[in-house]
Amino acid sequence: MKPALIFDMDGVLIDNTPVQARAFQLLFRDLGLTTNARQLLRRLNGMPATNILKTVFRHPVPEKQLKEYASQREFLYRTLYWNKRRETPGLTAFLRAARAAGFKIGLGTGSPPETIGYIIDHLDLRRYFDVVVGKADVDRGKPHADTFAVVAHKLGAEPEDCIVFEDAVLGEQAAYKAGMRVVAVASGLPAKAFQAPLAIIKDFTGLTPERLLALRELQAQAPKPDKQRAQRQYMHL
Repeated sequence: MKPALIFDMDGVLIDNTPVQARAFQLLFRDLGLTTNARQLLRRLNGMPATNILKTVFRHPVPEKQLKEYASQREFLYRTLYWNKRRETPGLTAFLRAARAAGFKIGLGTGSPPETIGYIIDHLDLRRYFDVVVGKADVDRGKPHADTFAVVAHKLGAEPEDCIVFEDAVLGEQAAYKAGMRVVAVASGLPAKAFQAPLAIIKDFTGLTPERLLALRELQAQAPKPDKQRAQRQYMHL
């Protein structure tokens, strides 16, 4: 059976991690925090912004306040990224080839609907996805398996038939928890950061459905999640 493809958004469809980090850094400066945003995202990228923000305070912060900080960060991010929205090289060509080959395609991200639209509608990518699942569609975001599990269910695909494209360690772990294989997109992390992906790519240039099928045959089943690897990502900086 042909696999179903599930894509993360940030760092996969677009190479926006440096801009995300810059937006967090400006927020931290405004709040009087000294946390290094780039290092923070290397550990926690893929999680909802409110969950990331919880880790930078030494005292409990009300959820309402965290949401306000997340909204401020989102405004900064959109302002910084407004004229820089570009798809990852080779993405559209690969999506077209995958659809022509009969693959089911889904998007699974921790972003809210308005942020999803800010990217995929501006880049005219929504038409390539059979299913779009974001923060509003699940109770628990990454590194929990819920996002990818919901995408697979909506696609009518079994987890073992799904291949997830992820740029974050926590996203990779979420995919393994869901029983899925992973192709790592090394847009912001070194190859050694990932556990056991089918392949590690910088972008989608040259990737074909045929190569993807061949890679899947080399991995009999999805790897088990590495609990220690995932837990290390939660350590405070």
